[in-house]
Amino acid sequence: MTDPVAQLPSELDQLPDRDPEETAEWAASLDAVTKAAGPHRAAYLMRRSLQHAEGAGIALPKLLETDYINTIPTSAEPAFDGDLEMESRITAWNRWNAAAMVTRGARYGVGGHIATFASAAWLYETGFNHFFRGKEGDGSGDQIYVQGHASPGVYARAFLDGRLSEQQLDNFRQESGGDGLPSYPHPRRLPWLWEFPTVSMGLGPLSAIYQARFNRYLTNRKIKDTSNSHVWAFLGDGEMDEPESTAALALAAREQLDNLTFVINCNLQRLDGPVRANFRVVQELEGAFRGAGWNVVKTLWGTAWDELFQLDTTGALVRRLREVPDAQFQTYATRDVAYIREHFFGAEPALAELAKLLSDAKIAECFYSSRGGHEARKVYAAYRAALAHKGAPTVILAQTVKGYTLGKGFESKNANHQMKKLSVDEFKDMRELLGLPIPDSAFADGLVPYGHPGADSPEVRYLQERRAALGGPAPARRVHSVALPAPEERAFKALYKGSGKQEMATTMAFVRLVKDLMRDKETGRRWVPIVPDEARTFGMESLFPSAGIYSPLGQTYEPVDRDQLMYYKEAKDGQILNEGITEAGAMADFIAAATSYATHGETMIPFYIFYSMFGWQRTGDQMWQLADQLGKGFIVGATAGRTTLTGEGLQHADGHSHLLASTNPASLNYDPAFAYEIAVIVKDGLRRMYGQAAPGEDSNVFYYLTVYNEPKQQPAMPEGVEEGIVKGLYRFKEGTPASADAPRIQLLGSGTAIHWVLAAQELLAADWGVTADVWSATSWGELRRDALECDEALLHGEQRVPYVTQALSGAPGPVLAVSDWMRAVPDQISQWVEQDWSSLGTDGFGLSDTREGARRHFGVDPQSVAVAALAQLARRGEIPASKVKEAREMYGL
Repeated sequence: MTDPVAQLPSELDQLPDRDPEETAEWAASLDAVTKAAGPHRAAYLMRRSLQHAEGAGIALPKLLETDYINTIPTSAEPAFDGDLEMESRITAWNRWNAAAMVTRGARYGVGGHIATFASAAWLYETGFNHFFRGKEGDGSGDQIYVQGHASPGVYARAFLDGRLSEQQLDNFRQESGGDGLPSYPHPRRLPWLWEFPTVSMGLGPLSAIYQARFNRYLTNRKIKDTSNSHVWAFLGDGEMDEPESTAALALAAREQLDNLTFVINCNLQRLDGPVRANFRVVQELEGAFRGAGWNVVKTLWGTAWDELFQLDTTGALVRRLREVPDAQFQTYATRDVAYIREHFFGAEPALAELAKLLSDAKIAECFYSSRGGHEARKVYAAYRAALAHKGAPTVILAQTVKGYTLGKGFESKNANHQMKKLSVDEFKDMRELLGLPIPDSAFADGLVPYGHPGADSPEVRYLQERRAALGGPAPARRVHSVALPAPEERAFKALYKGSGKQEMATTMAFVRLVKDLMRDKETGRRWVPIVPDEARTFGMESLFPSAGIYSPLGQTYEPVDRDQLMYYKEAKDGQILNEGITEAGAMADFIAAATSYATHGETMIPFYIFYSMFGWQRTGDQMWQLADQLGKGFIVGATAGRTTLTGEGLQHADGHSHLLASTNPASLNYDPAFAYEIAVIVKDGLRRMYGQAAPGEDSNVFYYLTVYNEPKQQPAMPEGVEEGIVKGLYRFKEGTPASADAPRIQLLGSGTAIHWVLAAQELLAADWGVTADVWSATSWGELRRDALECDEALLHGEQRVPYVTQALSGAPGPVLAVSDWMRAVPDQISQWVEQDWSSLGTDGFGLSDTREGARRHFGVDPQSVAVAALAQLARRGEIPASKVKEAREMYGL
């Protein structure tokens, strides 16, 4: 029976065949080869033909997968530019000290990871000795994203280099005393060494891509020439399972980021077991990267395999390597040679014959240790190839053994990620393997000793000379802070005076402010507007023709709206980063721009605007990465609140981002109600982050502002409210008492809720004779931060009164706080308010409705606020309880 699938037409059936007879002859030739020499020979000829066609410039789709062998044959490896014996000794010391540091720390139960660096040692050492540019040379140096679990190896090298002491190594993962080392790359904890936090797996690859892109952005906008900077991202093969790891591969290829190299340590193991137990992760990754347009360099086998490949005249060895799953190859590294002869070479007669030519020692060497990632010459050749390749980023797939040199108890064991120490006997075996001059007497106290050849030893001199030639130590973080001048005042004054009778949403007010600030002669070009493909939603299309959308290709087409005033303009020196539908990509952009002051010594002012629901909830992990990397800038949650975005419903209704943001110590969170409040907050943020921070202020912060899409008349700024705006609370409108004994209440509102509160103020006065004072709470979070600091001061004997307590001191009546957020947001400050406290909010899921309908549903519309205020007064006995029921009936609640 004919297979119906085989009869389906292909895309070739749609193309004209000018000579069917010639086509048939080619097919017949292939059939003949298959019949005479077998399908493997036919496949070989086809691949050779494709390779020849590519070399001849014939455009053909590329194969997504090559054989399971090295991309660069031994015969094509460049001469090694260094002293291999010396570098081997340096690497041995680093291996030892990395393992010793983690093992010694195990005494205190602080843990640590040994096996990752053991597999990747040569991947790092080759880079440090030959490729990674430091920050003391020309330009900014290279940007190195160290795999988080490999940090002990980097600390060990810094110890050898004299940048860390034994005491610091002994304080690994013990930071509270102030002289410890963080477990992973954390710039906020060790800011002179680490540049990039990477242990939240998947964020390193994503950030590296956008860092390489931002480097090009700086160059194309003529802010800084970064052409000598290269981005190196060291990743695990298991880490590539994270969706963020591969989320932007196409972007990197599309923008031809040949200033970027991924080095993936393919030790075939994840945290619990094989990465692809029944498959081959190297081949899978090759297909993914080739399909995305990357240059792929596979560095799989060490030189011990050369003899095997030379003896493989039938291709049986290559075929076998292509079919053995990762978990089985991991098993080979732990079994005896007899097992390998039977299960690997016994798979077909040609392999069995080949095995007869190999000694047990040769088979053991190949299957136990000889991997491309463990040989400096192989790694060196791969790195050279990566730097030489132009027009696309490169990924190096380097195969290693997890736990290499740590002994049979560690190597290739499924549990080695959780194994935190070696025994003294295991260290002595390791000492012999590495050839280190550490005497038995050094173990006298039962502790493994650190090893160091001496500050003036040939190894240390060689290491330091290599680094000096490459531009100084690496990794390293350098900050050359230069305060930016304050922008001209006129941009802020436009919002101070309000909008008159015209209505304007606070989202529009923010965009108008930034547009004016981008015109500032001194600092305007340093603004980096970032938006994930909804610029028109936020009224930013006016920036398109003036600032331009960044594209390294410029605009190679005529835009469909070219005849319109606000047409879609792309430019090579464009200022706007419009990232498409990727909040993660936009956030990675923001991090690169927000930390440029350290990475490149160029201060940039990024603002990232997004649907507030898709910020902290969707990319909160990156917000922590931003904080860890000491980033600065403005994050703007637009169309904020649970009830202002009419019709969009549950998934667009944000009532909790301020609660999420409050968990991040570096985030200063504001919920401004009026345009002038935005102006004051942004002005103060520019001063604090980019100008002169006040004594005691941390400048390494970022601002989260929520703005609304509900048009309202924007009032002019009252006198003397700037301090209250920045600190989080000020009285906006005092109530006029109807009589001397009229009941009184304090109404606090943030963001768009201020308008419900103001309307409630009028209802209370007109319908119930109740006087209400209205306060604008611009930041529940900053009020809480100040109060917590006051509590901490009290523990040290210093009497300080929280600002919120001072501001409300003596204010008569209870306090009712209202916002478009969950009640937990304003409730953050309740314990520091002396008056009786209650709150209204939008707890629960969002829903589609009109603004009025949604607010009535959540009980935060003006009538609901008025009833809640009356209930507060009734609870205190200041009005009859019957008034509450009467009000509910009057307002139809």
